[in-house]
Order: sequence, then C-alpha cells, then structure tokens
Amino acid sequence: QVVLVESGGGLVQAGGSLRLSCAASGRTFSTYRMGWFRQAPGKEREFVAGISRSGGNTDYADSVKGRFTISRDNAKNTVYLQMHSLEPEDTGVYYCAARFAVTPTRVTSGYDDWGQGTQVTVSS
Repeated sequence: QVVLVESGGGLVQAGGSLRLSCAASGRTFSTYRMGWFRQAPGKEREFVAGISRSGGNTDYADSVKGRFTISRDNAKNTVYLQMHSLEPEDTGVYYCAARFAVTPTRVTSGYDDWGQGTQVTVSS
C-alpha cells in the first residue's frame, strides 16, 4: 500500500501557474507508475497526466497538453504537476494516484492508491 499526500493547490487567476506536489510513502516509490487526475463539481474524475516509474515516459490529456508537465523525483518520493496558462475549466480537486502495474492507463480503476486531493480554483 502507498500513502499519498498532495499539496500546492490554491486560488489563481486565469493565465497563472501552480505546481502541485504529491509525496508518497510505503512501497518503494520507483516501483510504480504515478498519475494525476482531477474532478470538477458535478463531473466524473478525469485523467490529467501519467508518468512511468523512471520518469522517462509521460502521457497527457489533450486538454492540458502543452500547458501541464508531470515529473517525478524518485530520490524524494515525490511526483509533481506543473501547470501553466491555467483556465477556469481547470478548476477542480486534483488527485495523485499510484499504479502498480507496469503498463500505462488513463482509467481511474487502473490505479491502486489515491491521495486525498488538493483544490485548484482558477478565476476568470
């Protein structure tokens, strides 16, 4: 089992930037993939970005490609989501998640452990 704790959310104006962090503990960090998801009020949780165990491969939802960057520091047991050019549509609770299988997926049910989430609000 992995315990995940997100931080870095907040209120930002449209066009601004935020960096989310997710600290992991428990299982050895470099042995599992990580992902970021978000959930807006009244909507289903959706995939934002994913990263392989080494950090060498990443995947992004079309809606954030070119604006968001996922990265990880295996020495610090932390995954990051750098967000630029934020839009009101990016508002939601952002969750990090751990996937123990080696293959990538964008499906929420494919992730094994989840953090509690951090709120991101983008004002227009």
